[in-house]
Amino acid sequence: MFHALQVVTTVVVGVMVGVEFSVAFVINPILNALPEDSGQLGHAHGGRMLGAVMPFWYIGSLVLVGIWAAAGWHHHGTGLVVTAGGLLLLSVVMSVLLLVPINNRNRTWTPENRPEDWKEQMNRWDRYHYVRVAVIVAAFVLLVTALT
Repeated sequence: MFHALQVVTTVVVGVMVGVEFSVAFVINPILNALPEDSGQLGHAHGGRMLGAVMPFWYIGSLVLVGIWAAAGWHHHGTGLVVTAGGLLLLSVVMSVLLLVPINNRNRTWTPENRPEDWKEQMNRWDRYHYVRVAVIVAAFVLLVTALT
């Protein structure tokens, strides 16, 4: 049962990392290259869709890692799992303090009501997101290493 928990946790975190990596390096560049207001509308729609799902995914991943750490306290690699949990906690704090406020504004924007500095706000969100992606990639690498 413990091994199943390890695998499920690693897969859940890995898929989350894949989604966030894709947002940073595939989806956002595509949206930014769209003509006229299409990119901004796409960002707003993506903010609504992912903004509804990702909080559960981040918290769920953190809970799974916590269960893994507690259940495997005396197993090899627990230090890596605890460190991964700390990184996932950091990603949640970063999200709540830095990314979610921008996303909450962005998801309501239309070409008619967006602020003049909307591009600067989206660029700030992108910079924070790159850091968050690096943090969750590091957490994922630690979890995979803990499996071996």
